[in-house]
Amino acid sequence: MKQPELGKRISEMRKAKGLTQEELVELCNLNVRTIQRIEAGEVTPRSYTIKTLFEALGAQWENIEKGTATSYPKSIVTWLYVGFGAGLVYFCLSYFEISMEIEWMEGSYVNTLNFGLVKAGVLITFSLFIFGLIKMTSAFPNKILQIALWVMLLANALWAGVDFLALNMSSLDLKDYYEVKISTFGLAYAFMGVGFLSYKKLWSNIPQVIGALGLVSGVLMFTVVGALFALIPLTLFELGELGLLVWSINTIGRTSSPDSTIGAELQS
Repeated sequence: MKQPELGKRISEMRKAKGLTQEELVELCNLNVRTIQRIEAGEVTPRSYTIKTLFEALGAQWENIEKGTATSYPKSIVTWLYVGFGAGLVYFCLSYFEISMEIEWMEGSYVNTLNFGLVKAGVLITFSLFIFGLIKMTSAFPNKILQIALWVMLLANALWAGVDFLALNMSSLDLKDYYEVKISTFGLAYAFMGVGFLSYKKLWSNIPQVIGALGLVSGVLMFTVVGALFALIPLTLFELGELGLLVWSINTIGRTSSPDSTIGAELQS
């Protein structure tokens, strides 16, 4: 690869990692002026310098030089789209579910069929939303987040099953276990928050912001008494997850093209 393409590629990789030129200097022991001139295409660095830069950026120079690219399976992109679409529907349905639950426990809502249909819709859309995020961790590896998402998926299925039993059994009422249910989801959301916080240099610091919101909302939900206040950070948290899915779709679509290997080489 020759200049100025090499300089542009290094600059794109650095920005994709969320690094400044000064931070890159600390990783590869070069001076700022050298990196500036390389990125500007003013000089052609030695092969050793190029290799050092690419290793500092978490990429393999040999693969970049050959022009190879990691091609993501189409199923991943498909699931990201499904997850995003399902997330939008879930985002709306969840507020209907919450209001119905409150009215049901107060005795002012008694339409079991409608309540059950909304809960079924939430179960399906939320599960697809979470599975889309799990697929995202296949493209952007994060073991902690992946485990947290599976925990949330299982918790959602478990409590949905209990809710359906409560709707059809006079001996079981939502009020009997509602606080335990809220606390369980609080722990799961907090775990997911920690998972997002563990991302390093992915889409600037957006995952850390999302993670902080998830952690705060999870802790508030776990206390039960703070569950109502958790709705604000939780709403922002889930909007952030939707935004991350959109970013992932755009990034994978860009890095899967023959002209680019940046995203595939920068997974960490």
